[in-house]
Amino acid sequence: MKLFLLATLLGIIWQSTEAAVVATVENENPIIGILAQEMSYSLENRYPGMYKSFIAASYVKFVEGGGARVVPIWIDKPREYYEDIMMKINGILFPGGATWFNQTNGYSEAAEHIYAIAVDLNDRGEYFPLWGTCLGFELLTYLSANSREHRAHCSSQKQPLPLDFMPDFRSSRMFAKAPESIIEILANDPVTPNFHQFCVTQENLTDYGIADQWRVMSDNKDWNGFTFLSTIEHTKYPFYGIQFHPEKNLYEWIYNNNISHTPEAILAAQYFAQFFVDETRRSDHGFANHSDENNHMIYNYESTFTGMLGSSYEQCYLFDEDVDYVTAKGPGDDATCMAHSKWAVLLAFLTAKLIQKLFA
Repeated sequence: MKLFLLATLLGIIWQSTEAAVVATVENENPIIGILAQEMSYSLENRYPGMYKSFIAASYVKFVEGGGARVVPIWIDKPREYYEDIMMKINGILFPGGATWFNQTNGYSEAAEHIYAIAVDLNDRGEYFPLWGTCLGFELLTYLSANSREHRAHCSSQKQPLPLDFMPDFRSSRMFAKAPESIIEILANDPVTPNFHQFCVTQENLTDYGIADQWRVMSDNKDWNGFTFLSTIEHTKYPFYGIQFHPEKNLYEWIYNNNISHTPEAILAAQYFAQFFVDETRRSDHGFANHSDENNHMIYNYESTFTGMLGSSYEQCYLFDEDVDYVTAKGPGDDATCMAHSKWAVLLAFLTAKLIQKLFA
């Protein structure tokens, strides 16, 4: 009887531990950071001197539509800030935009810290994905080339395109499990919105010694027939880049921009959101408590209807010079933690007493 009770007790403890391990394998509550960037020339003209940085709301909705929540990542911070926040979240998205990589204390400098930290985390066995859209795609290759400018000029503004897949694209992580129906749409319908004056070519990767770091899954031609890379992934790390804008299919409605909103375009765009969010589910990073988690959420900031003033973004989160995460505590957080602590102490006490009685 004593052995039975002991086995039962150990079984309960083992099951609790096993459940915690399983939960870290597939994170059901992924949180993704989106890197802010300095105000674009267009936004600065509309809001002169009012804000320092912004995040287009369509990227936030893109991540949320894939099943994750969003934390804004600030620019112009010391490395320690990025090290700290990346231990609390499960991946980072580098959005598109209109800034320069040599801007002091801006988007690119912040991304340099993030990229280096992400490499270190993955090398230590801590899965941490990065995603780059348009300018973010170009940023990924720029960072892997040790921050050397290597982009080519191209003309792909307001250009909807199907993807020209490479013969082996199905061997990539990004497309290995994509439904055939999604591949058919991407390969045949002009559903990927392109808005870029710079691009990355295979020659760029080769010339700067990083061709072996990136698998190319598709390329495309701009309005002038110039070939550029459109989807890539790192050969070693869970880093992914797309030159087009699936978030625009879903959430940007500016007229005369050649953005497809067909049912097929929506399905294809949602695939990319789902894929990246699923990648972040493999990270077990998290906040210490719900209060700290809530204080970092994008929900603490209001979006602005920038499309009303003619911006190419319908909505933006606009951040001032002194922006920071909130510090308010959630109601009952301390009480909840204390209650959990008391139960843990009681369980440990009863366990010790039971073992003492069994072997007395």
